[in-house]
Amino acid sequence: MKMWSGRFRGGPDPEFDAWQRSFPFDRRLLPQEIAASKAHAGALHAAGLLSKAELDATLRGLEQIEREGASADDPAIEDVHHFVESRLAAVAGEVGYKLHTGRSRNEQIATDLRLYVRSQADGLRELLAELIAVFVERVRQAGDAAMPSYTHLQRAEPVLVSHWLLAYAEMFLRDLDRLGDCRARLNECALGSGAVAGAILPLDRRAMAVELGFDRTTANSIDATSDRDFAIEFAQVLSLVAIHLSRWAEEMVLFSTTEYGFITLPEAYSTGSSAMPQKKNPDACELIRGKTARIIASATSLLIAAKGLPLAYNKDLQETQQPVFDSAEQCAAMVKIATGFMSSVTFNLDRMRAAATTGCMNAMAAAGHLVRTGVPFRRAHELIGHAVQLCIEKGCELEDLSAEQWKQCGIELTPELRDRLTLESVLGCHDVEGGTAPARVRQALARAQERLAAAKGAAHVGA
Repeated sequence: MKMWSGRFRGGPDPEFDAWQRSFPFDRRLLPQEIAASKAHAGALHAAGLLSKAELDATLRGLEQIEREGASADDPAIEDVHHFVESRLAAVAGEVGYKLHTGRSRNEQIATDLRLYVRSQADGLRELLAELIAVFVERVRQAGDAAMPSYTHLQRAEPVLVSHWLLAYAEMFLRDLDRLGDCRARLNECALGSGAVAGAILPLDRRAMAVELGFDRTTANSIDATSDRDFAIEFAQVLSLVAIHLSRWAEEMVLFSTTEYGFITLPEAYSTGSSAMPQKKNPDACELIRGKTARIIASATSLLIAAKGLPLAYNKDLQETQQPVFDSAEQCAAMVKIATGFMSSVTFNLDRMRAAATTGCMNAMAAAGHLVRTGVPFRRAHELIGHAVQLCIEKGCELEDLSAEQWKQCGIELTPELRDRLTLESVLGCHDVEGGTAPARVRQALARAQERLAAAKGAAHVGA
């Protein structure tokens, strides 16, 4: 029996009925629906609308339904709310029909989705913390190893490998913060909002909110039943997580090529070619790039679904569920794969160091030395540019030029300048907060570890 069939003389068109059902995908909200239903049952009992015996029978029935799960795809069931009500009547008897007293599916789905997003945000924060911990460990292992940094995908300046890895740690730490912010805003309870105007019974909304772990109740019943800002914000945060993963994956793909040779792909996260026996392909990273598009598309889908809706609930909002489910599940899987990959990838540190000492990447440090001797920067830039051009012509590096050749470029080769051209000196001269000087990177590592510990503590408290 439909939850709304009393108003109608006949049943719906079978094709339309099958098409409009959400149970095939919203049945994953069964744990949230059960939790919200228990809270509502308690409120009904407190309001004198369920006896103690009826409350106990209802709670036992709900617990049985949760244990059994919602794996059966009964074509007569519209959605997860209908499923729970139908099953409750079957396992608890007539009292099962009392549970819907004073509530609406509009507030139910708003509450269930908030509970789902909150749970997924907590789970993803834990996964991101594990990923960041792996980056931090790889930073510790890298020590003072060097590599080229890039702008415009061209070699720029030498940096520490640990400095490069910490750049990704910073991205994922921001993602942790954004998920926490999102969680704080969504953590309010819509139960008691009714269909649109608020419950018609004296239900204790605050008690239901406390039981479900919400910080507060929603302030306006019209907004509560139609709001999907929290879902949109969550999907957008996941888009940024995915973008950061995709940028990392792209560098893994590039750096694993023979042309770079900076990393060796872990076999556990690679595949072969059906045609070419020698191949080892970075499929894990390529799929992360590809699935990022899917997550961004889900966020866009949510925005478009909500953009023209009048207040309050409209059936369009049913279409906001699957993008949330898919984004959450795909993003969690991507983070897990990235964590495993980063734990097992091999960094070819000798190859990275060799690349960091070719291509005149000490040119900016040389210009900086001239500036410290009183040469205006623009003039120093030009003079070192002449020296770089000479190196290109002779196929050598700046440190290979003779004193006479430096003089041809208008520069005196002093012991101090020669010292400034070494890799260690080039790295060390970036001695500012956020720079790649070894001492600064060690400070950055310590700060990252502190922020990670604080984020783990906050995630534990939130959960």
